[in-house]
Amino acid sequence: MMEDASQALAVGAYLQAAMACREALMVAHADRDFGTMSRICLPMLEAQRALRLAALDTNIIHCVSKSTDIPPDPDASCYLFAPNFVGADTLRFRSAANDAGIGAFVLTREPTTAKGFWPIVGVADRVVRIRIEPPKDDRPTANWFAHAAEALGDQAIVDAKNASQPDDPKDWIVDDFLDRLDACPEHEKFIKALADACQDAINAPTSPRKRRRGIIDDPYSF
Repeated sequence: MMEDASQALAVGAYLQAAMACREALMVAHADRDFGTMSRICLPMLEAQRALRLAALDTNIIHCVSKSTDIPPDPDASCYLFAPNFVGADTLRFRSAANDAGIGAFVLTREPTTAKGFWPIVGVADRVVRIRIEPPKDDRPTANWFAHAAEALGDQAIVDAKNASQPDDPKDWIVDDFLDRLDACPEHEKFIKALADACQDAINAPTSPRKRRRGIIDDPYSF
């Protein structure tokens, strides 16, 4: 799988490379092979960076609040899903686009708060949320979109780190990051933090205790 990813990177097939890296990452995780997981993170980061920059370079932000707002032939640009869509809808759209060979860059915003902020949400096994200033005239630009995505990924790192207790085994922390990977797959610092967690878990002692975390957030809630 990583040979496929390397070849895809070499010819600029970044989505193919990213998907191959993701598949390889999950296989290595199933084997608890944290050294391999750490090595996979760098080419995955490179592929996701290229996809993110390509989408932002289009300078096209599709604002999707109803199904008819989705272009009949989606392209590899940026998509901001708004109410009445929720984060789980966005996750399904990105998965379908990726399966179709389209490297869409997607975010979800929830209803405006009483203080005028836009909640931005990313859905994975765990949900990540932030609240940020809306763009001028509620019209997102590529710069605003990039800022929102960066803030979401920064929060995902904080959430992953805060999920653990000081005496938790290192492999649990890797799982805390993987729980949030789909919430911000393009975020470079998040992937680097995942790689660091994998490095820390190499040869670290494990625990017979069952990994427990708090109640999973409801991805369909506002």
